[in-house]
Amino acid sequence: MELLTWIIVFSLIGGLLSVVLASTFLLLSEKTRNVAVPHLVSFAIGALLGASFLGLIPHALDSKFAVDPHDIGLTLLLGLLSFFLLEKLVLWRHCHIDHCDGHLPNTAEHSHGHSHNGQNNHATGTLILVGDTIHNFVDGILIAAAFMTDIHLGIVTALAIAAHEIPQELGDFVILLHSGFKRSKALYYNIISSLGTVVGALLAFYTLADMQELLPYILVIAASSFIYIAVADLIPGLHHKVKLSETLQQISLIAAGTLFIFVTHSTLH
Repeated sequence: MELLTWIIVFSLIGGLLSVVLASTFLLLSEKTRNVAVPHLVSFAIGALLGASFLGLIPHALDSKFAVDPHDIGLTLLLGLLSFFLLEKLVLWRHCHIDHCDGHLPNTAEHSHGHSHNGQNNHATGTLILVGDTIHNFVDGILIAAAFMTDIHLGIVTALAIAAHEIPQELGDFVILLHSGFKRSKALYYNIISSLGTVVGALLAFYTLADMQELLPYILVIAASSFIYIAVADLIPGLHHKVKLSETLQQISLIAAGTLFIFVTHSTLH
């Protein structure tokens, strides 16, 4: 299979398939979703960290690129700080619309119809879609860069993105529904948004073909994105559950996500 075909197929897996799988969770009862999503998040944390430390960073340091490890470390640090600032900008924009103090609209509050009027609800849903499209576009660039480095790394990267996108897309669905979107329109707009992954991948494929020297830095930026999402966005939510049994479940699923990436990467090689 040609490289471009690999990139397109796995961009669809990283974007479109995650939307379809997330939408199927809406068919489950709210109680079932509340049980399943934390497990998916824990698994996604392991997959993201595994892809970063076992795949992306080691490949960026590969001798074929002849890059200075200090430059790689600096790029990783700048990437983490950049994603922190980017998230701050998103929060400032969101809070300008909704006059909020939190990270995202409280879906429980929305479901009881308290804090926001219909117009602001719809604005929140639109903001989620715009942000998700940009996120998917960047994911496509990262998938293409990984495949252009090594097909096996591309597969691992796409799978890690899909593992993270499923619970995220489910959360986006819930927010869109509470923002006044009908279920069919929420699915339609999420599918359109997910195609940003393919657009980003195609753009990267044709742009990076003549700029191979940039690949290790893009891989490290991908790693910084994965690490930031896992550590800053996903792990804090796990601390809400402090029972020993729940903690052991979280650790086990994080380990399972990491092991999944390790086994996939090792098997493909």
